[in-house]
Amino acid sequence: MRYISTRGKVGKIGFVDAFLMGLGDDGGLLVPEEIPVIPAAKLKEWETLSYKELVLNIFSYYTNDEIPQDDLKAMVEASYSTFRDPEVTPVRKLSDSLYLLELFHGPTFAFKDIALQFMGQLYAYVAAKRNLQIHILGATSGDTGASAIEGVRGKEGIKICILHPHQKVSKVQELQMTTVQDDNVLNLSVHGNFDDCQGLIKELFADLDFKARNRLCAINSINFVRILAQTVYYFYAYFQVKKQTGAETVDFSVPTGNFGDIFAGYLAKRMGLPVRKLIIATNENNILERFIRGGLYKPGDFKTTYSPSMDIQVASNFERYLYYLFGENPAKVAELMEGFKREGKIEVGSNILSRAQSEFDAYGVDGDECLATIKKYYAQGQGYLLDPHSSCGVAAAERRGGDGVVCISLATAHPAKFDEAIRLCGIEQTFPDAIAKLFDKPQRQKVVNASLEEVARELEAFYNA
Repeated sequence: MRYISTRGKVGKIGFVDAFLMGLGDDGGLLVPEEIPVIPAAKLKEWETLSYKELVLNIFSYYTNDEIPQDDLKAMVEASYSTFRDPEVTPVRKLSDSLYLLELFHGPTFAFKDIALQFMGQLYAYVAAKRNLQIHILGATSGDTGASAIEGVRGKEGIKICILHPHQKVSKVQELQMTTVQDDNVLNLSVHGNFDDCQGLIKELFADLDFKARNRLCAINSINFVRILAQTVYYFYAYFQVKKQTGAETVDFSVPTGNFGDIFAGYLAKRMGLPVRKLIIATNENNILERFIRGGLYKPGDFKTTYSPSMDIQVASNFERYLYYLFGENPAKVAELMEGFKREGKIEVGSNILSRAQSEFDAYGVDGDECLATIKKYYAQGQGYLLDPHSSCGVAAAERRGGDGVVCISLATAHPAKFDEAIRLCGIEQTFPDAIAKLFDKPQRQKVVNASLEEVARELEAFYNA
């Protein structure tokens, strides 16, 4: 297994080098040279595996044995031993046709923990093995930052800086990042939105001299290892639902803003997982829905919503999908992305759009429907409290699922992380102790402008201190 860039100007590299490169040096995103297809007999064998065993089996197709099996097993064990549920990502039944995949049982109560706990272990391992000083740089719309910081705080050989949009994440998300006092952590609160933060990150990684001089590594979903780690729970959820329902094929509804989580589902489908339809669940920042509907990928007006982790207009991982949508043609992808940089849009013809519509459906959930869905499921039976992102996934599943096919909707965060929206539903929840204690801790962050020069200065001062 070798890794190449969606834009075609990165030589074939191995697993660890791809992990360390993060964003391709040509500005593209790294993908496997060839996606492995898992035989049906092997999928059958995997049905009985634990979550940790499934991680090891899936990663075996991608790592080229660059990491000894015992070392990889130890990292997997350390990554998921911190989760509050022994299944890591348990599945709950909401109805005969709708199941919920709970992805919030990690230390920061969000789905990002599943990949970032592992990536933290892997960064520490690589730093020790190669005697490297690793400097992680990432942007967050809320959850990635807390999960990434939790994964590497206090680890030798690693420093991490996270950019988040100033006062545009939930209070709990902010506290989870800014109450961390470890000296290897820097939080920059940026005047702007997530797209501004993400744009700064991409510019800094694209400056190859700056990247090399400061030994930058990526934690966002531009890093393929994060996508790969998230692929595992699609397989695990399918196996659990198949055991309960006998379903041979399923749909997935995925709350997404940056296209990373749903691209992991696309990768699982390409690997042979029997998925009929992948439903893109968005909020009012619905660039992805508009593309699936009409073939135009163009940012609209940014809107602040009840689901802030999806308040994204430019989806980084969409480039990876374009690579496959256009037949793995890196020259075409480079042309499209250059056109997007120049004109602010990508438009595809009817044949390409039909192909995309055969692989994805999409639905944008507005604020009223998001809150109404929370209220609906909380009032039913014993009551289930959805966070506003998971609510968007469930609403999209109701609107775009059906046809007798079981749908698995991804629950991406614990509702305690978004109490602002929950209170608007007239619901008073009890916070888990780990979250309740955050409100008594001092915060540490630096507020900066969305200025490349200002952020670069802060980074160099921090990384080289």
